Amino acid sequence: MSRSSTSSTNRSKESDGAIPSQDGTDTKTDDTDDTVSSTASAGVQMMQATTLVWSTKILVAAYAVVWFIYFINNIQQGVASVLTNFLVGKFGKHSSLPAVGLMSSLVGGLTKLPLAKVLDIWGRPQGFLFCVAILTLGLVLMAFCDNFETYATAQVFYWVGYGGVAYTLHVFIADTSSLENRALAIAYSNSPYIITAWIGGPLADWVLAGPGIAWAFDLFAIIIPAITIPLSSLFMLNYRKIKDEYLLTEEKSGRTTWQSIKHYFEHFDVIGLLLVITGFALFLIPFTLWPTERQGFGSPMIIAMMTIGISILIAFAVWEMFYTDIGFIPWKLLADRTTLGACLLGASLYISFSMCYSYLFPFLIVVNGLDIKKASYISQIYGVGSSLWSIVVGAAIRKSGRFRWLAWYFGMPVTILGVGLMIHFQRPDVSIGYVIMCQVLTSFAGGTVFLCEQTAASSTVPHEHIAVVMALESSFCGLGGAIGSAIATAVWQAIFPAKLQSYLPPADLGHLDEIVGSMNRQTTYPMGSPTRTAIIQAYGEAQTTMIIISTAVLCLSVAFVALWRDIDVKAVKQTKGNVV
Repeated sequence: MSRSSTSSTNRSKESDGAIPSQDGTDTKTDDTDDTVSSTASAGVQMMQATTLVWSTKILVAAYAVVWFIYFINNIQQGVASVLTNFLVGKFGKHSSLPAVGLMSSLVGGLTKLPLAKVLDIWGRPQGFLFCVAILTLGLVLMAFCDNFETYATAQVFYWVGYGGVAYTLHVFIADTSSLENRALAIAYSNSPYIITAWIGGPLADWVLAGPGIAWAFDLFAIIIPAITIPLSSLFMLNYRKIKDEYLLTEEKSGRTTWQSIKHYFEHFDVIGLLLVITGFALFLIPFTLWPTERQGFGSPMIIAMMTIGISILIAFAVWEMFYTDIGFIPWKLLADRTTLGACLLGASLYISFSMCYSYLFPFLIVVNGLDIKKASYISQIYGVGSSLWSIVVGAAIRKSGRFRWLAWYFGMPVTILGVGLMIHFQRPDVSIGYVIMCQVLTSFAGGTVFLCEQTAASSTVPHEHIAVVMALESSFCGLGGAIGSAIATAVWQAIFPAKLQSYLPPADLGHLDEIVGSMNRQTTYPMGSPTRTAIIQAYGEAQTTMIIISTAVLCLSVAFVALWRDIDVKAVKQTKGNVV
């Protein structure tokens, strides 16, 4: 896209935006002339033009629709997270479930960078609708899956789509908010969780007792596309208004079909994407599979997978350095220490929290003897608390103009305290009230850190790089989640079966594999029985080990906050037109 004749008298070169200096001050800001950036890509230009022409009423309506999409999507995810625990019980391949979760997290995280290019090249609504289609396909596959292979495929599509929808909506928030108000705008987009957290558990309970799992996924496969129509319509109406006012005109590429395929194949660095996903998958999946091998990590298959994975990752690095002009990873953005620190902090937080929360839901049901509804409520405390508290944090950032101090003096210390206390309190013989206390502490502190980390990541780039830097941060988080899941699974499978074997009554040793692999089987033994007591004791020892490692990772993460510059968000102008 190019500027039309109506804006030809504008400056030919736009400023690169607010770039903080090394001493933490802001040496220059984005141009104050509200014109479409001539150097920006087509999708960014279209978004800038949209904010220049839309009214305040449409802006408010768009934010209301975004809130509603988050609301419905959060309900869907809350129900799905419970239902999948019961869906997989009939497949009899429990040992392979961690590998599926790891692969879904990995692919879902790393595909954000190509998605960012889709948003920048073709536009925000096009990328959003593409993600909705992928999510819907995942829901349909979940509804009709009757074997483990279909379930695994459905999970990958589901998490790529679900993560993509959330990511594109976050980019929309960044496009339509000033940096000063961005933390508060992100907190607003997270606020539906305060309500939906209490709906997922009871609704899942009702589904299991009534219409069934397939019915729920079928219903959401219809609802999710339907709720996206208002937002898409708002975009289309404003795009028509843009054309009517001749703010932008489309330029033809002049490429043939084959040339376009080759161009986008190179532009999206498909080879780099395949290399990095394959490399990390082959390296991390063995951590989830080694207990199924008689020789453990000494198994030829495990050794071969890890060796090939490392080799492919080395090949990816060589490919990025020498054989592609448009790399998969935007290394120039990572050269900024604030962006690098934010991305590394996101990865480490996801590593820590994946280990801390991966087995919390079954722990509450098996160890504390809670029903699905109560266990769901407690497992949602972090999400609810962080969503509530992030509104306070967003307001504090808006008022002070700074975000680093919140993470440095409150977020990280209290997060470490909250998770550290779980080492002592998340045990079989401790009251559930102390577990809830730790969850509340961690939710307030963790919500602070995550919001500050997202603000830091987007504070050092001009508007045309917002989608890419947010994708970069999200990719680090996805990779961190995959690593954390791999470590948690490895620790769990190394400790829980061995401890359970030593604690189980001799009469139940013949059912060891079935008990290890099924939460449903574990809960068939009544509380207080020797078998249930043995299960609870094994759970406690495995959980304690994971939380200790999680706390250690958090302690190391403090160094990543130290990398951040103390940026004044009030002095940085990124967005144009009528924004929040």
